[in-house]
Amino acid sequence: MAQASGLPGVVDRIDERAPRRQTVYVYQAPVRLWHWVTVGCITVLAVTGYLIGSPPPTLSGEASDHYLMGYIRYAHFSAGYVLAVGLVFRLIWAFIGNRYARQIFVLPVWDRMWISGLIYTVKWYMFLVRDPKKYIGHNPAGHASMFGLVLLLVFMICTGFAMYSEGAGRDSWQYAMFGWVFSIFPNSQDVHTWHHLGLWAIVIFVLGHIYAAVREDILSRQSMISSIVSGERVFRDDFRE
Repeated sequence: MAQASGLPGVVDRIDERAPRRQTVYVYQAPVRLWHWVTVGCITVLAVTGYLIGSPPPTLSGEASDHYLMGYIRYAHFSAGYVLAVGLVFRLIWAFIGNRYARQIFVLPVWDRMWISGLIYTVKWYMFLVRDPKKYIGHNPAGHASMFGLVLLLVFMICTGFAMYSEGAGRDSWQYAMFGWVFSIFPNSQDVHTWHHLGLWAIVIFVLGHIYAAVREDILSRQSMISSIVSGERVFRDDFRE
């Protein structure tokens, strides 16, 4: 039984099905959970870290009556602990989960196809090529950027806990595990400076990450943003890995 759609030459059928789409389950639930927890931690850390480096105006009266900076530092430290624990969990899941779960921890720089794909994908993001290549997991540019983020998070965690150990004391576990940072940066202010620069590096990454995700979702004919919610990558056309 057919029903006119109102458009010339078009008929809607009640038994008509949507065109077939290729769907692959890529991001498992623990990976998606880590992603969104990390997003929340980075947001809190970025805002509070900026305020620690550039404090708000002094409030009138006794500091104990307000405790503004205390709350800011507490939020920063709490988010830092969650971020560190989450990254350890994510590393453990790389050995337990599917092959896409371990992708961001290894760069296949020995693979010529991956290198050529990296060059092509960078050109795609720079509008130098017209048609994107489709990948089930991260494309090479996303793969490389996520690997860089992992290294950056490790750097921020190490320098962050090293600075925390200055207040916790030399007998603290923070100093026992991260005190070696001061052998690389003998001047404590250098650690603070590099940690603060890491904040802006993460901000730049986030801007690029959002741009790439939105652009891929719209132009590459494959799901991107919804994939990190549902875990499924949907390809609207024939795909190749």
